[in-house]
Amino acid sequence: MSTETAEVKKSEALLSKRRKGIITDPLDDNNPVTVQVLGICSALAVTSKLEPTLVMSISVMFVVVFSNLIISLLRNAIPQRIRIIVQLGIVASLVIIVDQVLKAYLYDVSKIVGVYVGLIITNCIVMGRLEAFAMGNKPYDSILDGFGSSFGYAWVILVVAFFRELLGNGTLFDFQVMPDAFPKVGLMTSPVGAFIIIGLLIWVQRWRNGYVEAE
Repeated sequence: MSTETAEVKKSEALLSKRRKGIITDPLDDNNPVTVQVLGICSALAVTSKLEPTLVMSISVMFVVVFSNLIISLLRNAIPQRIRIIVQLGIVASLVIIVDQVLKAYLYDVSKIVGVYVGLIITNCIVMGRLEAFAMGNKPYDSILDGFGSSFGYAWVILVVAFFRELLGNGTLFDFQVMPDAFPKVGLMTSPVGAFIIIGLLIWVQRWRNGYVEAE
């Protein structure tokens, strides 16, 4: 098992430099989408408009933060040989909660993102953070890691959704913001448009940061 263990001093500040790094690294230098290339499937599928993308972002954030917290609390009691099963059970339970809440309070949106919410359990970001961080770190740090990783995922897919909805439909959150004469780009309403925008984001970010894949 690969873990990112860290020794935490009792007197360490709640937002020490190290802990700020846990939150900020996934936003840029170690972004789960643009650097680790994780969560691409949902990034292509749900980003045709901003509203379902925002709901998906919040859903993933809820699942990542609370699964990190629960696994971190239970990490010393989980036998190694069944840890994946336990992790899947916890993630699946959280996903079911999200799905039921959406059906109860945002039924129209749940019809759009419902199938993808169910697939959060297969999102590599969720399982990756449990294995790489929550299994080897204390609850508070695991919560911060969950926030950082899910924010890193969220801002990327929200940027993708912004350009797809604006260029493909001339709207933002279904409100018309472009004139009727604006030439809509039909390609942006398909997953191909999302693929192009994500590719451009990855290129710009890696060019700006000087990131090079390790051989």
